[in-house]
Amino acid sequence: MEAARSPSIWHRAHDLAPSAVAPVLEALRQKGFDMERAETLPGNGCGIVFFSQFSTSLLSLIEQLLGRQRMLLCVALGDERPASTAVWQLLSAGARDVIAGSGHSAVEQIASRLKRWHEVERLLKSDAVARTLVGVSPAWRDLLRQVVEVARFTDTPVLIIGETGTGKELIAKLIHDLDPRSNRREMVTADCTTIVPELSGSELFGHERGAFTGAVSARDGAFALAHHGTLFLDEVGELPPALQAQLLRAIQEKIYKRVGGNTWQQTDFRLVCATNRDLLADVKSGVFRSDLYYRIASWVVHPPPLKDRREDILPLTRHFLASLDLNDGPVECDLAVAEYLHSREYPGNVRELRQLVLRMGQRHVGPGPITVGDLPAEEWPTIQRAARHQWPDGEFTEAVRRGLESGAALREISHAATEAAIQIAVQQEQGNLQKAAKRLGVTDRALQLRRAATGTR
Repeated sequence: MEAARSPSIWHRAHDLAPSAVAPVLEALRQKGFDMERAETLPGNGCGIVFFSQFSTSLLSLIEQLLGRQRMLLCVALGDERPASTAVWQLLSAGARDVIAGSGHSAVEQIASRLKRWHEVERLLKSDAVARTLVGVSPAWRDLLRQVVEVARFTDTPVLIIGETGTGKELIAKLIHDLDPRSNRREMVTADCTTIVPELSGSELFGHERGAFTGAVSARDGAFALAHHGTLFLDEVGELPPALQAQLLRAIQEKIYKRVGGNTWQQTDFRLVCATNRDLLADVKSGVFRSDLYYRIASWVVHPPPLKDRREDILPLTRHFLASLDLNDGPVECDLAVAEYLHSREYPGNVRELRQLVLRMGQRHVGPGPITVGDLPAEEWPTIQRAARHQWPDGEFTEAVRRGLESGAALREISHAATEAAIQIAVQQEQGNLQKAAKRLGVTDRALQLRRAATGTR
């Protein structure tokens, strides 16, 4: 068996002499760390910046170092501890943590954090992560680090809040796969949008024979099936109020009764919930119970929409193309297609990108890259038509000027123009969404999702 490699940690001293840092470095080496001085900007891995006093030059150094890696520990050596404002500035600059002290206590703090970070980085490179959650953007990698750490090192309930198509179910599956329990069983998924109110208790808690009309035999619910495993409640924000109360008690006490039964059953599972709703807003409006929210939201994860991780569009495209069984082997996209995919909007997020890429791959024949002819016709941009009509004109410019003068920001103006275009297109096509989508240069699905998101009918 190959021996485990020692964690390689780079370090920089900002305003300290080498002799001040040497005892700490030697103590870390004795604990199994391979300490390497970073003469130039380090490539990757975990790192430490030692300093004695907070300064703007320290902030500049951190920003330079974090241009290429994301796991940085700031250590203040000496008698002077950094002020609270300085600590928050260091975190804002990108440091993962800030500790202060000297001697044995400081070494133990440093070693504990580095071991945890090293294990998280190792898991990030594992097949369990790489084969399901693809991305290289800083926002996505930071999210994965968060998910990996909470999955491997805690058993706390996790709430995943994100837009449709951002990978909430895949994140739940990763949390289950990284669960370190030796007796771990399966992940059980309960879609709260499909639970019939009259049978909701049975879906989660099971029922006894004869509990209601049609209950010809006893049946286990999701709580029993998830025992020693993971219970994933998808779209938990859709739970009816009565079931929210029952769920709260079962989660708190880890006991439940089958519908029609008198015996308390015990269960032990990891709880992961997901929703695309703003649950805090629902709590304030009374739609969702506050006590249940804080019970399921011990750790909250927010997967970013695809528009906030555009660096991942082409890696995701390659990943989806690789999943196809193409006779001529893996293919890439040519420049025009790659540029189009990168600039396109995805209201349905990664799910919408996947559907588009699979359609292109299924149309593609022969060797060579994916080309513009593989794009469905409704995906073609309407550049020529826009140029022919000499648009935008003076009236549009004047409307934008009025918006700016009234205090509207760029995002508000862009949103207003988009919504106006959608309403006009739908009206001119007499409510035919397929024709309206073609006019707008988007897919039917994209138009439906945008209208649903804004509550347009």
